[in-house]
Amino acid sequence: MGFPFCKVSLAAARAMSGTNVWTRSRERMLRFPELIAQCAEEAAVYGKCVSHTTTGKQELSKNHCAKEFQTLRNCFLSAAKKNAK
Repeated sequence: MGFPFCKVSLAAARAMSGTNVWTRSRERMLRFPELIAQCAEEAAVYGKCVSHTTTGKQELSKNHCAKEFQTLRNCFLSAAKKNAK
């Protein structure tokens, strides 16, 4: 019997939990606030772009803030590499 939301069997899920997959994922998520702090300027620029783009009833269109997002993404990746355990 598998999980309805993904095609992973119960045995496979148990095997993954035995290899600390869930622990590693949790550790990465706990480091996320630290990464955001290291990329505060880039996050602010991206947030302003999104906020400015979605004033009123406008919806954010794909790739509208792509440049800002890519800069933020690169910052996150760089910070994550520096802080890798």
